[in-house]
Parts: sequence; structure tokens; C-alpha cells
Amino acid sequence: MNIDLTNKRAIVCGSSQGIGKATAIQFAASGASVVLVARNEESLRNALRELPASKKQNHNFIVADFSDPEGLKTKLHNYISENPPVHILVNNTGGPKGGEAISADTSEYIQAFSNHLICNQILVQSVADGMKKEKYGRIINIISTSVKQPLKGLGVSNTIRGAVASWAKTLSSELGPFGITVNNVLPGATKTERLAAIFENKSKSSGKDIEQIKAEMLKEIPAGRFAEPEEIAYAVTFLASEFASYINGINVPVDGGRLLCL
Repeated sequence: MNIDLTNKRAIVCGSSQGIGKATAIQFAASGASVVLVARNEESLRNALRELPASKKQNHNFIVADFSDPEGLKTKLHNYISENPPVHILVNNTGGPKGGEAISADTSEYIQAFSNHLICNQILVQSVADGMKKEKYGRIINIISTSVKQPLKGLGVSNTIRGAVASWAKTLSSELGPFGITVNNVLPGATKTERLAAIFENKSKSSGKDIEQIKAEMLKEIPAGRFAEPEEIAYAVTFLASEFASYINGINVPVDGGRLLCL
């Protein structure tokens, strides 16, 4: 099976680092033209230079801050009106800060809902018409295993990720007749800046050494290690391909077997 995304344009959010960047690189290596989206222009330019490219590919980036949904909408409209269509959309946004659900201020829930679900909605609405015309669309949301099993100390994130998963399932029914699939990838503990921040926060709240925190987390993973960002990207790339045309509306854990549920 040879995944070929030649002549496909993909928007990948949160692609200046981590899983988003690894996904963008894999898409480009598979022939897609990739549009990177993140808030830091310098980081985007650096990531852009790492993308494999041929004469048939035209990579680009959009500087957008998801704390400003209207600004995101305007920038997407301006780009897509000049560069239609978009065939693949990867929604990927850094998670809310840690803490118990009961202790979170209501403003934290509102901000997380806006950053994740509202901005995802804006992104999907921006690309859906083009996908319908092409009769090819792949919308892939990188969320969390907390959709299936809440993670301790991530109360706001658990709540919002669940909302995104239900939103995606609803969209999969609405868009499926147009050749558009909507799926969620649920990464387990992955070697990213987000994971490093989780280690640090848990260490501060518990008084335990960071290495002890890591060891305790590894005990929960049958694979015995943390994921590389590229391993998540491989799953995303498959879902973006023609080979996944009959896979729609599902959650795909990529977690080394950590989840205790089916």
C-alpha cells in the first residue's frame, strides 16, 4: 500500500512543533501541498523549511492565534479564496492547562471551548464547500484518549475533548454523503512539549521528582515507552488517504495499549 497525496492540499493546525509538525512532514513526504497553521511566524518558517518538496508541491503557512476566532476566520477566507480547494484538514490545538475540574474557573472552560470547538467549526466551515465540490474530504481531529477514559488532573481538557469528539461524530453523518470523512485520532503519551509540561505540573503538585512521574506513567503503558510524534502522524496520514474512504466517525487511539477500555 503506497499512500500518495499528490495534488491534495492539506491544512495542518498546530504544525510548528510536535504531532502537528510531524504530520505536516509526513503529508509532504506523501506528495501533498501543506499549509501550516500556528501563532508563531518564526516557528512556522522554520517548520516550512523542513517539509519535503517537489515541483508539484506548493507549501505555505498561515499565522493565526486560536484565541482570536474572528481573526482566524478572516485569514482562512483570504487564503482559501485565492488557493482553492483544501482536501484535508487536521484540527490540532494545544490542550488547556492542568488541574481538577472542580477547581477550574468558568472562564477556563469558555476559553478552551472557543480554542478547540469554535475554531474547529470555523476551520471546517471554511473548507467544506471545496471538499464537496471535489467529492473528497478528510477532516481529522487530534484530540486525546480522555475521550474514552478521563485523565487525572486534566479536568477542563477531559471536558472539552469530549465535546469535540461528539461534534466530530455528528459531522461525520452530515458530511459522509459528500465523500467527506470525519475521524478523531487519540494520542497517548507522546514526546512533545505538552507532555513535558504535564510532567512538570504533576511534579509541582505532588512533590515527586519528574523521573518518578515518568516511571509511574510508563507502568501504565503496555508498550513500555512514550510515543514518537511520527507514530501519531502515520495514523493521521492513513486516515487522510484514499485507503481510508470507508472509515468515518470513529476514534482511533494511538496509545501503546494504555487505555483500559475497548
